[in-house]
Amino acid sequence: MKVLITGKNGQLGSELQKTCPSNIELICFGSKELDISNVEQVNELLISHSPDIVINAAAYTAVDKAETDVDQAYTVNKQGAANLANVCKHINAKLIHISTDFVFDGTSTMPYTAGDTTNPLGVYGASKLAGEQAINEALGSQATIVRTAWVYSVFGNNFVKTMLRLMSEKEQLSIVGDQVGTPTWAAGLANMLWALVAKTDDKAPSELHSTSANSSLILNWTDAGVASWYDFAVAIQELAVEQELLSKAIPISAIPAASYPTPAKRPAFSVLNKAQAEELSGVKTVHWRAQLKAMLIELKAQA
Repeated sequence: MKVLITGKNGQLGSELQKTCPSNIELICFGSKELDISNVEQVNELLISHSPDIVINAAAYTAVDKAETDVDQAYTVNKQGAANLANVCKHINAKLIHISTDFVFDGTSTMPYTAGDTTNPLGVYGASKLAGEQAINEALGSQATIVRTAWVYSVFGNNFVKTMLRLMSEKEQLSIVGDQVGTPTWAAGLANMLWALVAKTDDKAPSELHSTSANSSLILNWTDAGVASWYDFAVAIQELAVEQELLSKAIPISAIPAASYPTPAKRPAFSVLNKAQAEELSGVKTVHWRAQLKAMLIELKAQA
């Protein structure tokens, strides 16, 4: 089976390459080789390679910058997604598209399911939701949309790496304590996606779910458990000291999000219900703290 990955240099794209099963013929493009917002380029490369499955890990993810860079956010996240969906339709390829918890407003008190009402708070979430809708319109049940949150990895820039740097430089830190979600190790997400690819190879996506056969399958995936950014930071420090990635611990205090204003408003609650993804992929979520430890061990091995 031939799988084409967009966004190969990102956290998820890098993990997908690292964990690719041996029976997969893998084709990967970064934004320099494949700009998904360039319809001619998308047509040319996808038609010439003719993959069975496209995994779209390319996105505009600068959440705060998107508030002023609106056109570019929509160009990549909506138009780019639509371009891929349209070509996948033409070449009869399946599309697995990565989306975000930012499609929700964070007012729920229960983990979000795929069917819950979307109401993005900012441009990034709205542009990602527009991309989901464009894919559903073009591809219907030929597409699977996977919403995830709080992604980190040994690759690229992310919250874990930023915390490690700040903890080694600062005397103390204040971290937002009233935004709750679940960290996601990109390696775990990649593992689930490859399991989904194997299952998708066996069945049509419409056989994988009980909703309308004409609509895209929407799944959620993060690690297991719940944390605030403050909880996440405390765990990063504790495990990093244990792994000798940090020489000492510094005081960390929790602050309200209102004390740390950002251009984009973020959901206060973005815990996602993963039950359907676990059932369909056959992969069980692992607690975020165990995944964080595994990532830090990997990071230490690279040092």
